[in-house]
Amino acid sequence: MRDQGLYCPQGGFFIDPVVPVERAVITHAHGDHCRPGHRAILATPETGLIAQARYGAEAFGRVEGLPYGMAQAVGGVTVRFAPAGHVLGSAQVVIERAGVRAVVSGDYTRGVNPTCTPFELVPCDLFVTEATFGLPVFDHPSLEGEIAKLLASVAAFPERCHVVGVYALGKAQRILAGLRAAGYDRTVFIHGALERLCDLYEELGVPLGPRAPATTARKDFAGEIVLAPPGALQDRWSRRLGDVLPVGASGWMQVRARARQRRVELPLIISDHCDWEGLTRTITETGARTVWVTHGAEEALCHWCATQGIDAAPLALAGRGEDGDGD
Repeated sequence: MRDQGLYCPQGGFFIDPVVPVERAVITHAHGDHCRPGHRAILATPETGLIAQARYGAEAFGRVEGLPYGMAQAVGGVTVRFAPAGHVLGSAQVVIERAGVRAVVSGDYTRGVNPTCTPFELVPCDLFVTEATFGLPVFDHPSLEGEIAKLLASVAAFPERCHVVGVYALGKAQRILAGLRAAGYDRTVFIHGALERLCDLYEELGVPLGPRAPATTARKDFAGEIVLAPPGALQDRWSRRLGDVLPVGASGWMQVRARARQRRVELPLIISDHCDWEGLTRTITETGARTVWVTHGAEEALCHWCATQGIDAAPLALAGRGEDGDGD
């Protein structure tokens, strides 16, 4: 660890650094992992394009794309990316040197995500894992079941507009893809803050179905589904849509106090992270002798590792959780 973040001295690069650096390897384009100002970044091609869409083409000195599975020498190590299943382009960073392998997983999920390449298990000696939902209480249901709840509510309350609070990168597109997989072929209306990344997902080959801006040109949104940033659920923007039924879509919706705090009437437990079973299963299956835990309930997961005879320690990363746009 250095002040800038996790550093690989043999390769001369930081992984998801929290401040601008000379060379950064980026796991995915969420704001708490990818920040502007780096002189050079190495990421999957999709992450590079999303990062430039979010921050602007001039936000980075140089953007180098490395497709999944393709190895590249960086300094004295070999680097490749493996799918993380979190959002489009998300990757685990696989670092190898002298027969030793470390995997920095970034954010990942073992659940169904129709908008990106599924998580790939990579056996390793050192595994760096997140712990966003690293408590046994978290048990995420299927995407299909939560989408069914949303559609059942739309059918039960046709006079109301269902406004779903979603993050612009990952969650919005996953909800759209889940609706299409469930056979919902009607237009979904979206907040302007979501349009650019939805368009980019489709340009990169992820079909999201018919959608339209939720603008004042349309006066009646009764019976419709509208996607908007979570902060829009309670502000003036949503009130003009009519009789709004606020919907939350997050792994935190399993915590009833969180749903009440956000004034959510229909909580959908849809997370782009692993639940407790997913985290512990992944750690076991990697076969890692050493585990570093970050970004969440570090102590609980480290304790579980100790009960399994795995050497684990918390990794306090400065700046983690500031954006939080991938839960």
